[in-house]
Amino acid sequence: MKAHTTWIRTIGPYLFSICLVVIIFLLAISLGSVHIPVRTVFLTIVQEGARLPLGVELTDSHTQIIMQIRLPRVLLAFLVGASLGIAGAAFQGLLRNPLADPFTIGVSSGSALGAVTVIFFQLSFIGIWTLPVVAIVSGFVTLCLVLSFTRLVQRSLATETIILTGIIASSFLGACLSLMVALSQEELRHIIHWLMGSVGMRGWSYVYLISPFLALGFILVWFCRNELNALMYGEMSAHYLGVAVKKKKFVILLAATLLTGSAVAVSGTIGFVGLVIPHMVRLLWGSNHQHVLPL
Repeated sequence: MKAHTTWIRTIGPYLFSICLVVIIFLLAISLGSVHIPVRTVFLTIVQEGARLPLGVELTDSHTQIIMQIRLPRVLLAFLVGASLGIAGAAFQGLLRNPLADPFTIGVSSGSALGAVTVIFFQLSFIGIWTLPVVAIVSGFVTLCLVLSFTRLVQRSLATETIILTGIIASSFLGACLSLMVALSQEELRHIIHWLMGSVGMRGWSYVYLISPFLALGFILVWFCRNELNALMYGEMSAHYLGVAVKKKKFVILLAATLLTGSAVAVSGTIGFVGLVIPHMVRLLWGSNHQHVLPL
């Protein structure tokens, strides 16, 4: 009986989460200017997306709306939320700060500044991929600058110094963003719309762009899940438990930056997800990162 209860407590949250995601997916795709029944949505995804021959006759217009317009947007929203949620959990566990999120160390602001620079100067190195690539690279550059400045102040990557440096960097980059908005003319509407954050007018190309970064970032954080649990009790305690603190902190910061930069690159700056979702998961199912990260 005890083993059965333990199994339910372990597997239950994952089953609940999967069911919740499926229900939200179907409802989000069903609702819109053109209402499509949930049953039609499900059959279309199974037959056209999964290529399972169900022999059901589907309307071409509904199939086009579901497969080419709504499904990629809903899937992109899911991937962006997952990226920001995992990054937020990583930052909160690493920095031991409940208010930490992808905006804390300036990564999100750096990515946003890179994207706005592309819009402002109308740059186009590699076509439509210019904006997302520059946004991701800008996030990495911001992380490198924050860590470099932290090392100038202190030889060790102290948590408090990283947070303070990140806040300084975020404020400075926010001022640069405001300056570009103030100087923009014809690009103003595009910049404001992008800064507000949206997955509208996004297709499968954006899903393909964020997917590998989400997979790589999650794998890196997942391999550091035990170290995140140890770091919650302080760096000294983690060191005595055998954790290579400097190395693991850099890997976690790198992974969280990868997740944040790719999310900002495809959707703009979307706040609160990285801050709130990890806390909701911890309140429901505990603070063990082995479960917090996938949930």
